[in-house]
Amino acid sequence: MALIGYARISTEEQSNLAQAQALQAAGCIEIHEEQASGGSRSRPVLARALQRIRKGDTLVVVRIDRLARSLSHLLDVIERLEGQGAFFRSLQDPIDTASPQGKFTLQVLGATAEFERALIRERTKAGLASARSQGRVGGNPGLRAGDPAALRKLRLARTDSYMDALAETAQDWVPHVRRLRPDMPWEDLLRVINGPLPEGRRWTQGRLMRAVNAYVRSGFLEEAVLGRADRFHADDRLVAIVAAIKGSDPNVTLQTICERLEAMRERTPRGRAKWSPSSVKMLLDRARRLRLIGVSA
Repeated sequence: MALIGYARISTEEQSNLAQAQALQAAGCIEIHEEQASGGSRSRPVLARALQRIRKGDTLVVVRIDRLARSLSHLLDVIERLEGQGAFFRSLQDPIDTASPQGKFTLQVLGATAEFERALIRERTKAGLASARSQGRVGGNPGLRAGDPAALRKLRLARTDSYMDALAETAQDWVPHVRRLRPDMPWEDLLRVINGPLPEGRRWTQGRLMRAVNAYVRSGFLEEAVLGRADRFHADDRLVAIVAAIKGSDPNVTLQTICERLEAMRERTPRGRAKWSPSSVKMLLDRARRLRLIGVSA
């Protein structure tokens, strides 16, 4: 259970010595230092630090703003750490996800982020309506003139907006991608993800691939998830799907798995549309023998 430090200075700052000293005093066994804008999510040093962290480790920063300048980015990083069984701590902020108080603070931050997004949407709508009523034309003059700097800012803003949107749905797909790729083909993974989701929240394969690529570029997912998967034989495919459902929720009942498979329009090994708990149990027993799930699962 190691403490891994991350220190960042922006491009106009001179030194992160003070951060490094504070992290060292806190007991960090290694410190990753980076010079990058806080608004940028493309930080190779942070990505490497996240890859180094193992179960039980803690990522430590001096202040939250050294890690992220937006709540969505902060919550993305913490979600990845939780997926790895790791923790996050800020020395100068009341956040330590290894403690109940720190987890509560994180929940408050998440609720605040959602509230801020709602306020921004309402203010934007009101501002546009007011401008239209006064006959003003919206838009950025630099964009209308094709200014490269303005176009670059627009691309960055769109990227951040897209990542913010992904953060709101990450719990639906990131754990499955992290656990099942590249062993499971994309089309089968998509069925596992969509199984418990209502119609309006289901994913297409193209949309899922775009989201996964964005998370890989940002360092939230390992590049290995994009690797080519071997095709399962017909029997092994059903075993893998049932094992994936069980792995995502160890307490799921046989009847619930039946309902999930029927919603996914999966046929039983005998080609029937209706699943029985005994058929699911048979596939789970085979999954245990193949070590696709733990013996006690």
